[in-house]
Amino acid sequence: MQAACIRILALKKQYMIKDTFEIEVGGKTISVKTTNWAEQASGSCLVQCGDTEVMVNVTMSPVTREGIDFFPLTVEYEEKFYAAGKIFGSRFLKRESRPTDEAVLTSRIIDRAIRPLFPKDFKREVQVIVTCLSWDGENDPDILGMIGASFALSISNIPWSGPLASIRVNRVDGKFVFNPTYAERAVGDMDLTFAAIQKDGDILVNMIEMGSKEVSEKDFLDAYDAAKKELQKIIDFQVSAAKKIGKEKETFLPAVELEIEGEIKEWLGDKLQKAIDNAPAGEKNLGAIEDLKKELVKHLEEKSRLSEDNRGSATASLSGQVLAFFEKEIEKIIITNIIEKDKRPDGRKSTEIRPLSCEVGVLPRTHGSGVFYRGLTHVLSILTLGGPGDQQILEGMEIVGKKRFLHHYNFPPFSSGETGMMRGPKRREIGHGALAEKALLPVIPDPEKFPYTIRIVSEVVSSNGSTSQASICAATIALMDAGVPIKAPVAGISIGLAKDEETGKYKVLTDIQGPEDHYGDMDFKVAGTRQGITAIQMDIKIDGIDRKIMEEALERAKDARFKILDIIKEQIPESRKSLSQYAPKIVSFMINPSKIGEVVGPKGSMINKIIEECNGIAIDIEDSGFVAVTGQNQADVDKAAAWIKGIVEEVEIGKIYQGTVRKIMDFGAFVDILPGQSGLVHISKFVPQRLDKVTDVVKEGDKIPVKVIGIDDQGRINLSAVDAGFKSSKNQSK
Repeated sequence: MQAACIRILALKKQYMIKDTFEIEVGGKTISVKTTNWAEQASGSCLVQCGDTEVMVNVTMSPVTREGIDFFPLTVEYEEKFYAAGKIFGSRFLKRESRPTDEAVLTSRIIDRAIRPLFPKDFKREVQVIVTCLSWDGENDPDILGMIGASFALSISNIPWSGPLASIRVNRVDGKFVFNPTYAERAVGDMDLTFAAIQKDGDILVNMIEMGSKEVSEKDFLDAYDAAKKELQKIIDFQVSAAKKIGKEKETFLPAVELEIEGEIKEWLGDKLQKAIDNAPAGEKNLGAIEDLKKELVKHLEEKSRLSEDNRGSATASLSGQVLAFFEKEIEKIIITNIIEKDKRPDGRKSTEIRPLSCEVGVLPRTHGSGVFYRGLTHVLSILTLGGPGDQQILEGMEIVGKKRFLHHYNFPPFSSGETGMMRGPKRREIGHGALAEKALLPVIPDPEKFPYTIRIVSEVVSSNGSTSQASICAATIALMDAGVPIKAPVAGISIGLAKDEETGKYKVLTDIQGPEDHYGDMDFKVAGTRQGITAIQMDIKIDGIDRKIMEEALERAKDARFKILDIIKEQIPESRKSLSQYAPKIVSFMINPSKIGEVVGPKGSMINKIIEECNGIAIDIEDSGFVAVTGQNQADVDKAAAWIKGIVEEVEIGKIYQGTVRKIMDFGAFVDILPGQSGLVHISKFVPQRLDKVTDVVKEGDKIPVKVIGIDDQGRINLSAVDAGFKSSKNQSK
């Protein structure tokens, strides 16, 4: 008995929570717990706010990947239907499959926040898996996932220069709310997420994601100022926890061996500097660097006099080290040229934007189209209009409903002069499409004003920097070409940064292109109208940026945005007054929700009859009573709309209707006065004098005026023809 008790106690100890840390942010408690659930992960924790809880596990591979020019980090955010108490899927598959777009975007936002804080020479695979275990419908798990990823990395043995803090800021009725509920986010005018670190006593931002309703640059900076204190608190919280339970960080070898680095420098001399300085003006002008790389690898191979047995592996190692060295040196030269000489790789000054132009209505049968050009970046956007029935059905852990505005982004390999596999959209394409959608959504008209479903596809046909922002511009042109009554045109631009972290000197760059995106330190995308900002997305490659840089980037973006809007206005000053002749026609109106059953009819008989007799039009009815009739032929749409309105119209006593005699009886005739509604004209109510037979004055199918003279307790309608001025031609002839 005693041994059994000991075993039970041992089991309890084995599965108990090891450590618990708590912090209050925005009036809510966030708790972080460590357990031994995932003992083999490099770092693990549970993060909870309200009843939303995520599990974060980070793992590092024991093997360094040679010969790569990127850090092999993968971040996976997993939505679990059980977290929300839901069972989704088809009848034949009841489990989670491919991630939703929402899950992909959450993975990306976490990746973008943590990636800059890994050492540049570190090339061991790291995987971060965030799993939502419980969701309460109020607290978004994405912020918890970001905090959890930072916490797990901080206490692990993985080299990482965090921790970072993450917070969502919304503004409701002029007041900032931190980590708001979904309900608060729905009524606020900005949905802003910051990720930040602490350095030299300041809070530096290293990731931004924002969707907003035309807020000003000052509004954004005010939100940052309000969030600084909370960000500092979250960082201090993690630093304290890591000191108590954190593991010692592992060491790693530099990407380039000192001996090889000396040989590279000796051979290169000033060749690389000259190749960059003497590059011809314009884009895609650094081809000489690739020739230098090949020559250098060949030189090192010959010098090392490799044997046939180990030539392959040694060559791969040399190529990898040459690539790593070149990347560092190119970055150093480009950054120095920009800061010291105000000379960018394509010859522009830091404030210059590439040549801008656009085209409108470039395709003959589509509902709307446009092309936007910014230097070598060219994007074609095509718009399609559909009825309410074409809305996307959303079925995820967090979001269940319909979506009427969609923007999809495609980046085919030919756009960058390359070949590659053509498969489904990658994470980057999903992310860029969602960013453009976020930027455009505030200007899309409400369904009551414009009941169409809107889908835009942006095809990148030529790429050299910031195609996501070019997609916003091209999509705006397509919207206006299609005749969508948008609130205002939207344009976007990407602002870059060249910073010497040793001296602190920097230059902000307007309209970054490929090399500046690759070797530069920041990609600060800002989209909006003339009235304000609708979207921001920022990623960096350095530790972070301060308020001053953000303020300067916002002003540059505003100036460039206005220039782009001027170019768009020259080509198409406003949305077209009419839709394309090839677009579907829609008539929408409201009916009494209690009448929906009458429109549908028993087993759908009435609505199916309307659809059939109106040549296959589509009818969408919402529970609110909103009705939309969609079809290609206006006459069919109008006929169906009138039919439905007739079904739901309330019959009024004293009102005269033009009716159709449906059936004649000995005592009178039944007359249809509205679709689905008929009344009785008694034999005594046709003419003033006595009538022997109803057929003496009317026959079935005749159209006659009738007046409603009463409705009994059972809803039966009594009609009078004589009171409506009916005069029978038969009666007169007699």
